[in-house]
Parts: sequence; C-alpha cells; structure tokens
Amino acid sequence: MTCYKHGKAVFKGMGKTVEKYPLVIAEEANIPFLLNIPGTGRRIIGEIYSVDEQLLHFLDDFEGCPNWYQRTPQEIEILEWEGTDDSPDERPAANSIITCFVYSTTCYQPEWLQLPYHKCYDAFGNHGLRYIRHRDII
Repeated sequence: MTCYKHGKAVFKGMGKTVEKYPLVIAEEANIPFLLNIPGTGRRIIGEIYSVDEQLLHFLDDFEGCPNWYQRTPQEIEILEWEGTDDSPDERPAANSIITCFVYSTTCYQPEWLQLPYHKCYDAFGNHGLRYIRHRDII
C-alpha cells in the first residue's frame, strides 16, 4: 500500500481497455491526453489501483474533473494481477474483464487527432517526448 498525504493507493495490476481510444502527447509540456473518442485509436495499457475516497477526490481535483477531464467507468481486460491482499474470490483472472474508472477528455484541439496514437504512456518512452514540468517551461 502506498500512503500519500492525499490518501491511499494500492497497486493491483495491469490492464488494457476493451475499447480503442486515442492517447496522444500534446502541448508544450508533452502532456498525455486520453481523448474520449471510443472506437478510435488503440487499446490503452495502464496500471490499475484501488484508491480510497480521499485520494479519489484529490485525483478528481487534480484532473480538473468534470470540466477538463471526465472520470468514467470503462471495461478493462486484465493483463496481470498482483493484488496480493485480495482474497482468492476477488482476484480476477488474466484476460477477464473488470470495470475501472478512467480519466479521459472531450476537450481537445482538433489537430490532436492528427498526432500519433500511443498504446501506453511513459514520460521517458521511445516516443522521445519527455514530459516537461510547468516550472521548467517558464
């Protein structure tokens, strides 16, 4: 379990969206944006966490939810599960489908649709678009 000053999170495993979405890297800071355009793009790979209510509220605020990003339930295919604190009945099998909250946006520049679509995001990934913190831009 990871404790933050804003709440608690427990890493559970890795998953992939059942639906395809465009994940683009845009703006001067090379920010990843998951565009809420189901059926377009790629199946997105990401980490699955269990978070408490305090952290969920913090994340909503951090993501500008609901104005900038929207938190919506999405079907996720389990790639691997590491939730060791789960009872055997609570551990989803690989390739099974669960529902998780995902932050995506309907607020984007039209030209972002012309950017490359990524299947996952890593600030140091081979895309060469390293994330730049706001204070490093100014």
